[in-house]
Amino acid sequence: MASWCYCLVYLLIRSLSGTLSNSPAESRGSWVTAPVGPGEVVETADGVCKFPGQHLTWWQAQEACEQRFGHLALAPPAGALALRLPNPIWVGQKEGSLRRAPKRRALTSAALVFGERTADRAARLRWPLPALGALTACAHVQWDPASPDPAALFSLAAPALPNALQLRAFAEPGGAVHAALVVRGHHAPFLAVFRADGRWHHVCATWEQRGGRWALFADGRRRAGARGLGAGHPVPAGGILVLGQDQDSLGGGFSARDAFSGNLTDFHLWARALSPVDLRRARACAPPAVGLLFRWDLGALDVTPSLLPPLRVRLLCPVPSEECPTWNPGSHTEGSSLCLQPRPFLCCYRTETYQRLQDAPSWPGQDVISRVNALANTTVLLPDPLSEVHGHLSPAEACSFLGILERVLAKEAAPLGPAALLAVIHFLKRVTALGAGEPDPLTGPWEQLGQGIVSVASLVLEEQLAGTWLSVSEVVGGPMALVASVQRLAPVLSTVLTSERPGLRIQRHGAGLEVRSLHLGEASREGCVFTMPHGHPEGPGHIRIPAGEVERLLRKGLSRVTVIHSWFSSSIFQHTLGEPGLEPQAPDSSEEASKVQRFLSTRLGSAIISSEVWDETGEVSTSVTFHLKHQAQSPSRPHHPPAPYTGGSWATAGCSVATLYEASTACFCNHSTNFAVLLQVYDVQRSAEEESLLRTLSFVGCGVSFCALATTFLLFLAAGVPKSERTTVHKNLTFSLASAEGFLMASEWAKANKVACVAITAVMHLLFLVAFSWMLVEGLLLWSKVVVVSMRPGPRMALYYTTGWGVPAAIVAVTLALSPHDYVAAGHCWLNVHTDIIWAFVGPVLFVLTANTCILVRVVMVTVASTHRRARMLSPRPCLQEQVRIQTWAMVKPVLVLLPVLGLTWLAGVLVHLSPAWAYAAVGLPSTCCVCPQGPYIFLVYAAYNGEVRSALQRMTEKKTTEAFTACSSPMGPASHPRSLGPWEVAQNSPAALAPARRHLALRGTHNPRIPTTFSSIAEPERPAVELTAFKVSGPALSEPLP
Repeated sequence: MASWCYCLVYLLIRSLSGTLSNSPAESRGSWVTAPVGPGEVVETADGVCKFPGQHLTWWQAQEACEQRFGHLALAPPAGALALRLPNPIWVGQKEGSLRRAPKRRALTSAALVFGERTADRAARLRWPLPALGALTACAHVQWDPASPDPAALFSLAAPALPNALQLRAFAEPGGAVHAALVVRGHHAPFLAVFRADGRWHHVCATWEQRGGRWALFADGRRRAGARGLGAGHPVPAGGILVLGQDQDSLGGGFSARDAFSGNLTDFHLWARALSPVDLRRARACAPPAVGLLFRWDLGALDVTPSLLPPLRVRLLCPVPSEECPTWNPGSHTEGSSLCLQPRPFLCCYRTETYQRLQDAPSWPGQDVISRVNALANTTVLLPDPLSEVHGHLSPAEACSFLGILERVLAKEAAPLGPAALLAVIHFLKRVTALGAGEPDPLTGPWEQLGQGIVSVASLVLEEQLAGTWLSVSEVVGGPMALVASVQRLAPVLSTVLTSERPGLRIQRHGAGLEVRSLHLGEASREGCVFTMPHGHPEGPGHIRIPAGEVERLLRKGLSRVTVIHSWFSSSIFQHTLGEPGLEPQAPDSSEEASKVQRFLSTRLGSAIISSEVWDETGEVSTSVTFHLKHQAQSPSRPHHPPAPYTGGSWATAGCSVATLYEASTACFCNHSTNFAVLLQVYDVQRSAEEESLLRTLSFVGCGVSFCALATTFLLFLAAGVPKSERTTVHKNLTFSLASAEGFLMASEWAKANKVACVAITAVMHLLFLVAFSWMLVEGLLLWSKVVVVSMRPGPRMALYYTTGWGVPAAIVAVTLALSPHDYVAAGHCWLNVHTDIIWAFVGPVLFVLTANTCILVRVVMVTVASTHRRARMLSPRPCLQEQVRIQTWAMVKPVLVLLPVLGLTWLAGVLVHLSPAWAYAAVGLPSTCCVCPQGPYIFLVYAAYNGEVRSALQRMTEKKTTEAFTACSSPMGPASHPRSLGPWEVAQNSPAALAPARRHLALRGTHNPRIPTTFSSIAEPERPAVELTAFKVSGPALSEPLP
C-alpha cells in the first residue's frame, strides 16, 4: 500500500511540472529533469549547442565560444533543452562586437598638484578621526615617474603615535611604482602596484586590526596582502590625516625627503575594510556611503598656499552597471544582467561546421601538432579542436610556447596541414585572450608576447598555405579571423609605452603592428600618418588621420591617445576573400538580371591596413585617408563560404575613392577599421537567347565578309590589275583576312578535338596578326603617297613582306614555345584570355591601331588643307555655306573610306562588354568573332569603286567584244590568230587609243599647292578633289604647273 501511495504522489508531482504526452520528444521534455552536464552536446533547430559547464562573465563567455570556433547562443533554447538548463544563461548578440572595453564615465574633479618635493606642500583634514579598528583609503594618483625616493602618499598620526598608519611608495625609473603600508611603525615590503607611466591610477589600501590583515589594490586588482601588520591594536582616537607628507609629529614634522611628487584627487576614507564589490564601486567614482569618514572635498581640508589653486582634471571611471542579454529558462523570458557577473552559457555551431570539427582529428597535419607538444612537454596544440583546455595559460608560458611554435613552423618544409593550421589558430586565440578586458600590465611580458604572435601569424599567412586556408575557411572564417586575433592584443601593448619610449613597432614578413602614444596638440597641424614598409607618406603605402580629425578630438577634451596601426600584405587574402556581403543582390527586373549576371567575384586588390585610436574609455572612431598599391592578381581559386560570426565581411559603406591611379588607389573613409582596395571582377555573360542571336549574326556576318573579301581577291587576280606596291598590299590584306574568317567560322567544329583546336587557334592567331600587319603597311604606304608625296619606287616590298608575314610568324612561334599548355582558352578555340597569352595578340593589335589612327588624323589634316586651297583657287570668294559643306565633306569622306581599310573598326570591339545592343551593333568586331563590316568595305573601296579595277574589267569586256566582232566579220584560221594583248595595250582602232595619254604628276614647291595623286574612284568628275585610296590623278591631265 505504501508503494502505491508513493507512486501516486510521484505522478501527482510530475503532472504539476508538465503534462503527459505520447510524443517521445515531449515526453523527454516533461519527464527528464536531469540538468545538462558539462561538455554535453544537444541538437537544436538551428544547429548544435555544447554546454561547457563554466560560469564566466559575458565577455569571457563570448571569448570562450569564439576560441572553440563557435558563438554564444543567439536565440533562446527551445524544447527539452530549455528545461534542463540552469537559471539563467548568457545569450549572444548577432550584430554586437565580440568584445568591448568596459564603459566608462567622465568625472571632473579638483586635483592637488604636488610638484617639487618641498616641506611646505601638504593638505590636512580639519577634524580629528575616531579610533579605527579597520579602515580603507582610496585615491586617484598620478605619480611622478622621476621620483625614485620613497614618499608618503598620505599619513595618519595619533597622539603619542606619529606613524600610526601611512602609505609610502617610490617610482622605479622605466618600471613600476612600488608601494608599502606602514601600521604602528611596522613596515610591509615594497611591492609593485602599477606602472610608472605618468597616468592616473586608482589606488586603495585596506587594514583590519583583527589578525592584522592588509591589502593593496591598484586599478581594481589586488597587488599585495598579508596578515600580522599591527594586529590587535586599533588606531587611537584623535588621529590627524595629512595628504602628501609623512608626519614626524602630530600634524607636523614635514620634510622634503618624504614629500609626495605628483597629482592626487578623489581621496576617500572609510572606517571599515571594503569588500571587493565596494572596491569596484569606489573605482567607478561611486564610493559607498556606509562607513565613509571623508569624501573628497577641498573645503574640508587645510591646503597649504603652495598647492593652490587646485587643477581641474577629467577622470574616466569604469561603470560596473553595464548589462548584457540573458535568458531565463524558468520563466522563459529574455532579460539582462550585469556583464561582469559569472553565469553559464551555451556555445553553438552550424551542423556542418560541427561535423567538420569532429572530423578534424583525422585531417593531415597531426605530425606538426605532436612535434610541438613534445618540445613543450605539454599540450600546446589540441589535436581535437572540440576538446576542453585544462589549466591556466600564463603570459610567460605563452611566450615560451610561441617561440617553440615559431621554430617548428619555420623549419617545416611541406605546407601545413589543415589539422595543424586549425590547432595553431586555436592557440593564437587563447594567447590573444590574455589581453582581453583590462589586462594587468605588470604580470606579463606583453611586448614579447606581441612579437611571438605576429611572427607565428606571418608564418601561417604564407602563399603556399592558400589551399589549406580554403579547406578550413568554413570553420575559422578565413585569414581575416586571424587578423582580428592579432589586432585584439594591440591595446594591451600600449601599457608598455612610456614617456621615454612612446612607440612600439613589430614587423615581420608580410605582417606588422605599431602602437604609438600620440600627443594631439603636436599632431594638430599635419595629422597622424603611418607608413607601411616600402611605402611613402605622400604616395602608396600609407594611412593618415587628417589634421581636422585631430582638432575634433582636441575639442572633445582629449589630449593624448593611443594610435594602433597594423598591415598584412600576404597575397593569401586574394584566394580566401569569399565575402557574401559583397555579392550583388538578387534583381527584380530582367534588365538588372543581365547586369548582375556579369558579376563574377570580389577580390582583394591590395594589402590590408588598419588604423585605430584609443583613449581610456576605449576605441574612438575617426576619419582616415589611405593610399594603397595594387597587388598582382593570382589565378582564381574556388571559394568556400566562410562560417558565420567568425570572419566578418568587407563593406564599402562610408568609404569612397578619392583618386584612382594606374597602379594604386587613394580612398577616404569616415570611420576607422581594416581597409583594403577591393576589385570587382566582371565577365561578358549573356542569356541563352542573346548568345544564340549573337552566334547567328556573327556567322552570317562573317560569311558575308568572307564572300566579299574572296570576291575582291579573285577580281585582283582575274581582272589583270597592273602590278604595283598598292595592289600587292591589297592582295595580301584581302587574302589574310578572308583566310582568318574562314578558319574562324570552322573553329566551332574543332572544339571537340584538342589537337585540332590548338592548330586552329595557332592558324587564326597567325592570320589575324598578318592581316593587322598588312593594315599597318597600308597605313605606311598611304603616308608615303599622301603626306610626304613620294612617287619614287624603292626597295620597300622586302620590308613590307617582312612586316606582313615575318613578324606575325615570329610572334606566334615564340608564344607557342613559351606557353604551350596555357595557349588555348577553355571551351573556345582561341587564345587564353585569363593569362598573359592574350597579349601576344592584343599588344600588336593596339600598336597597329594606334599607328593607323595617327596616320588617319594626319591624312585628314592634309586633305582638308588641300581642299581649302583648291576651293580658293576655283572660287576666290565662295559663300560661307558652300565652304562649310566642302570642308565637312573633305573631312568626313576620308574617315568613312579609310576607317575599315586601316582596321580602325576594331576599336569598337570594346563596346560589346557594355550591353547587348552594342554587341549587336558591333557584331563581327574583334572580340572572338570576325570583322564582317571590314570585308564589304574593302570590296566597295578596292573593287566596286576602284577605277583601276573598273578599267581593267572594261578592257576585258572591250577585248571580248572586239574578239567577238572580229570573229563574226572576218573569220581567221588558226595560223592567222592575232597576238594576245598585254594588260596595258589596246587595239589601234579602239577609242581608248585615241584618248590623250595621262601623266603621273607630283607638284612640289613653296608657292604652288601640294596635290597628292589619287584615282577617281569616289570624287565627282566635275569637281576634282584629293582622293585617299589610290594614287592617280582624276579628270583631265595637267600639262603645266599651276601658277
